[in-house]
Amino acid sequence: MPIAGEEVELYSDGACDTTKGHGGWATILRYGERELVLSGNEEDTTNNRMELRGLLEGLLTLKRPCQVRVVTDSQYLRKAFTDGWILKWQRNGWKTAGGDPVKNRDLWDELIAQAGKHALTFVWVKGHAGHGENERVDVLAVQERKKLRAK
Repeated sequence: MPIAGEEVELYSDGACDTTKGHGGWATILRYGERELVLSGNEEDTTNNRMELRGLLEGLLTLKRPCQVRVVTDSQYLRKAFTDGWILKWQRNGWKTAGGDPVKNRDLWDELIAQAGKHALTFVWVKGHAGHGENERVDVLAVQERKKLRAK
């Protein structure tokens, strides 16, 4: 049974300087004509963690169950939900097909909890290909990452 609630568009992205571990994430939430922009940064991180963090922070902002259209350029994030990766990881005791522990388990656990509150649909867009909101969250995530360079 689908979750009743507002329809929300969520655009998210992450960025990371892999040599330094400086990362940034950004999210745009859109509900009708209203828009909320969120962003932040973390040290000692990875690009995938920042991709997950962007989605998670957006979902945590929602106050009640919503129908969320997630637009992302991350195949890692999208396929985990749409291709059943999460279910396979859970069945395998949080191990990958190769037997290694799944990375970012802490964030996956939080995302699974949030996803259970909402009806998520995922739309993949190619990064750096001119999609307006995807370009915006990319710029914001990079700006957040660069803030750590100044510290």
